Amino acid sequence: MGREMVSSTPNQKQQPSAMSYTVEQLVSVNPYNPDILPDLENYVNEQVSSQTYSLSANLCLLRLYQFVPERISTQIVARILIKALMAMPAPDFSLCLFLIPERVQMEEQFKTLIVLSHYLETARFRQFWDEAAKSRHIVDAVPGFEQAIQAYAIHVLSLTYQRIPRSVLAEAINIEGLSLDKFIEHQLANSGWAIEKGQEKGQLIILPSNEFNHPELKKSTVDGVPLEHIARIFPILG
Repeated sequence: MGREMVSSTPNQKQQPSAMSYTVEQLVSVNPYNPDILPDLENYVNEQVSSQTYSLSANLCLLRLYQFVPERISTQIVARILIKALMAMPAPDFSLCLFLIPERVQMEEQFKTLIVLSHYLETARFRQFWDEAAKSRHIVDAVPGFEQAIQAYAIHVLSLTYQRIPRSVLAEAINIEGLSLDKFIEHQLANSGWAIEKGQEKGQLIILPSNEFNHPELKKSTVDGVPLEHIARIFPILG
């Protein structure tokens, strides 16, 4: 297993480091050796502090925990799951959760993260932000969490809408007022957004077209009905 510095969101960027190469060597040579647990745990903390992400290293750590369950660090597991949430729409959270023992999943912080994952998967952003606000002691441990989820929310909206009301955008990314104005201005300048003409204060936002929110009608591969066939049908209908 080689080093994998994944950039799933703008907030989890590629950033090679000395530790990443050490982890690569350790994982490739001794992927099931419990002695590398401290190095992999330190690497999780490095991912948090540097806002980088390595799914492969984190999965390796969770697999090792299965062999030595008495050495599980719930703090490290929680950080892995939060980083996996930040990687959405990638299925990383489910991949990680599958390797976590059920008894650990039943702890309160993990039940909370599972609920947050469900809200994101079903695009229930209002419920997500409400729950996240009650769980700041969990999610605030990982810098860039809000920005990553906002990027995911924008991704989901862009697959659904050609035009989006300001109120829907505000709810999805949990920003209002002047902060929302600045956010929209940034998107207008950098992401191809536009404001519907005649709409004051950007009440209706036009999102860039893509194959999901603006599908093009495709010509049928079946040849059209010849005119002479249509002519024969009219007498029958009469």
